[in-house]
Amino acid sequence: MRQNYRKILTLEDCLELFETHRDKHIKRTAFQGITIPQEALNYTFRGCLFIGCKMPHGLKCKLADSLVFPNMGELFTFRSTLYTSDDLYDNYQAGQPESMKSCYDQRVYKHYLEFGKRSTDIKETLARTLHDHSISSALHEFLSAYKETDVVGVMGGHAIARNDPRFATVASMAKALTERGKLMISGGGPGAMEATHLGAWMAGRSDTELQEALSLLSEAAEFTDPLWLEAALKVRGRFPQNTYYSVGIPTWLYGHEPATPLATHIAKYFDNSIREDGILTLAMGGIVFTPGSAGTMQEIFQEAVQNHYLSFGYSSPMIFLGTDYWTREMPVYPLIQDLVERGKYRNLILDITDDNDKIVDDLVSWTPSI
Repeated sequence: MRQNYRKILTLEDCLELFETHRDKHIKRTAFQGITIPQEALNYTFRGCLFIGCKMPHGLKCKLADSLVFPNMGELFTFRSTLYTSDDLYDNYQAGQPESMKSCYDQRVYKHYLEFGKRSTDIKETLARTLHDHSISSALHEFLSAYKETDVVGVMGGHAIARNDPRFATVASMAKALTERGKLMISGGGPGAMEATHLGAWMAGRSDTELQEALSLLSEAAEFTDPLWLEAALKVRGRFPQNTYYSVGIPTWLYGHEPATPLATHIAKYFDNSIREDGILTLAMGGIVFTPGSAGTMQEIFQEAVQNHYLSFGYSSPMIFLGTDYWTREMPVYPLIQDLVERGKYRNLILDITDDNDKIVDDLVSWTPSI
């Protein structure tokens, strides 16, 4: 089997690589989004990749059998790490909600709309593809530190307000799962998605502190409120932490929905199909479906297909939070149950409940049947 490329993601990685190759010959190495130091001129490179790197003058002419993908001159570039809220909201000024328009996230979204969501400009589409490839690479690099069955997804509506009792329910569930060792992922936007990341952010703190955080967020309950972002940043400031992580996976396709800064790591994509499939594929520890509408319905059936065919070797739990919602208001659960009973779906692990503790216990105790 051919050996994977070694990834060089930082200047420190690069200097260490040079130090360990005293013969001055480097093969099958991918340099991603870094400034290549001047010392590189003393080395030969065979079959290497240089993606979005700044390179010393004279190096490119020595890379005949290596591939060089330069930055495309766009606002966005090939990245070696996931985004953080500081990256996306770089120019935000407290007390000045209009400053959000000048932040990186909104600058890229404006560019995205100007070139068209379905751009036909070949340079633009190539730049977007390279960007999304870098996000996927960084995401898999980050997730490599976790067991795949410890990654749990939450799907649900973006319109659930911060002062809606369902928002607090999701946050409490995510908090408990995070404290039990699970990595929470979601679509990274408002509503049930943000509640997921609030819970992960507040892991290790008391329920009283969680209630205080919910109260702070409720000062701007809807994501259309000009102070929506500021309220979330207040929570981060009031309850700082760097112990518990969560991953939000939003998209500029829905750029009118801001990405929550309560996700510690943000994998933001242009291509929504990659993003949606990615969430379902990564959440091998199970998915909790909270009340939502058309988008959540689509994700339910996508996940059902993946589990039906055992696409990744085993089926993961599909848990529906909200008995009345999923049996009466949006009666998806009885439909799927019926399809399972008639053999139209196989291998699905289904449950429906209003009990957070049951969800936590079931997901923590579950192990795949391989």
